[in-house]
Amino acid sequence: MLKVGVLGAGHLGKIHLRLLNESKKYDLVGFYDPDEINAKKVADEFGYSYFENINTLMDAVDIVDIVTPTLSHFDCAKKAIEKGKHIFIEKPITNTLEEAEELLNLVGKHNVKGQVGHVERFNPAFLAVKDNIDTPMFIETHRLAEFNPRGTDVPVVLDLMIHDIDAILSVVNSNVKQINASGVSVISKSPDIANARIEFENGCVANLTSSRISLKNMRKSRFFQRDAYISVDFLEKKVEVVKMKDAPEKPGDFDMILQNAEGEKKQIYFENPDIEANNAILDELETFADAINNDTQPVVTLEQGTQALRVALQIIGSF
Repeated sequence: MLKVGVLGAGHLGKIHLRLLNESKKYDLVGFYDPDEINAKKVADEFGYSYFENINTLMDAVDIVDIVTPTLSHFDCAKKAIEKGKHIFIEKPITNTLEEAEELLNLVGKHNVKGQVGHVERFNPAFLAVKDNIDTPMFIETHRLAEFNPRGTDVPVVLDLMIHDIDAILSVVNSNVKQINASGVSVISKSPDIANARIEFENGCVANLTSSRISLKNMRKSRFFQRDAYISVDFLEKKVEVVKMKDAPEKPGDFDMILQNAEGEKKQIYFENPDIEANNAILDELETFADAINNDTQPVVTLEQGTQALRVALQIIGSF
């Protein structure tokens, strides 16, 4: 079991603490939070060991799990890496691209591993269809959330849209060619609603919309590729896979057949991939333990987290 310490005991930090405490792959040593009143409350309520000094906690563990506000990610990660500790760091990886690139250099220098908490990669609906998404040419995503003051310290692109950016980059095997975007501030000082159009060098186009002042929650992505349409509902954990193939010479009574202007006939059929229920946060944490124990590449590398941040910052820069 790998010894792990958590930095940050806010909403998500408490979830990480609970799951790490339950995991058979980790030995939860304790946590640190600069808010002493909140930290002692969490320690008293759940029984986790509270370290009053961040260095003392880091020295006692193999892995540092960084679940702090984005602005402090870099300082926490740098301190941990320089102590030779592996890092799990919540998304976005850092506040600036320069900080992310410095972390990449540091992990190489100190020979440690890092993973970024892009949890939607572990969403069971996405996992069920990811292998079906091979050459998407048009992608449309909607990530809408009801207003919550937590997270408004960063633009909605870094708060919400970056989930979809990372998922898209994981299935589109091409470099970004051009980005056009717009963003509007309604309640916060930073944009609360954003729309971005990402064009890739291979011709794929992704249209992303995110809002944190919606009247309802929605997390849907649709992928269109040759002879296939794939819909992923990250919130409801549902998928739709609609495919086309050459129509049989003698269609059955219930076969759905389409004919184009050239007279070519296609049969439409539906696939229902099995969706295996999971705890996505637990899975991302435990796969990181596996990567360390087996000396393999983490599922979401620091490089991938950096690329998602790079695209997100390009989107913000084009407002």
